[in-house]
Amino acid sequence: MEKILVTGANGQLGHEIQNLIEQSDNYCGIYADHKELDITNAEQVNDFVNSHKPNYVVNCAAYTAVDKAEDDAERCHVLNCEAVGILAQAARNNGTKMVHVSTDYVFNGCGYRPYCEDDDPDPQSVYGSTKLEGEQMLLATLPNAVIVRTAWLYSPYGKNFVKTMLNLGATKPKLKVVCDQVGTPTYALDLAKAIMAIIGAKVWKGGVYHFSDEGAISWYDFSKAIMRLGRLNSCDVKPCMSDQYPAKAHRPHYSVLDKSLIKTTFGIEIPYWEDSLADCIKRLNETKE
Repeated sequence: MEKILVTGANGQLGHEIQNLIEQSDNYCGIYADHKELDITNAEQVNDFVNSHKPNYVVNCAAYTAVDKAEDDAERCHVLNCEAVGILAQAARNNGTKMVHVSTDYVFNGCGYRPYCEDDDPDPQSVYGSTKLEGEQMLLATLPNAVIVRTAWLYSPYGKNFVKTMLNLGATKPKLKVVCDQVGTPTYALDLAKAIMAIIGAKVWKGGVYHFSDEGAISWYDFSKAIMRLGRLNSCDVKPCMSDQYPAKAHRPHYSVLDKSLIKTTFGIEIPYWEDSLADCIKRLNETKE
């Protein structure tokens, strides 16, 4: 039975990967969050990997507070770049394969067609810049690693846009949500299944891949669907432009990802975003019962 070390195991994606590993007969999991493993400490990481000897590392850990990162660039760099290099070196030393999760924020968001893996990156925020540096450090150390870029992640776990909107929809009579930022939501369970498919492939195929659910919508459209599926029709959601809600960090205005490569390489079928949203809301409702 092969062993998978999941870092950032208590986050949205980490939780979903844990669930899939526990349901599998082929893998056993080693789950580490910051309390179990400080991924910024090279000695600790090396000792941990040497001790457990995982076949795979899936790095779900990251600094994801996009606005806060603008004032906390050093810490963001440590988590999103230096820690990735530390994990990569430990993996290399032990012959361990590695999957690392990155972001659509490596692009400038000024395009009008889905971004392919070989499009030139041009991050516009500290968060995006550090994630790109993390990608580069990983591939410099472990050229056969897998990088999966994703976007708009949500799940029944932790803090995310879907849970925030459901809470606001239940307590606010009206809301304004930006309509000029277009992308695709990603259900963490769908991404977790894709990562497990990559690990389970007959041949390891390193490289950079894009994954989000199918379709392209604005945050406003996403909010309307959340309210409808959450049966919160009493909340009136109105569209607005980004400049009405200025943020410290730049947000991509268009960050749809082209998923052709991951689909053809691993035979993955990607769900439509609204179907996945419905499943997530169903799970959230079941936890309330």
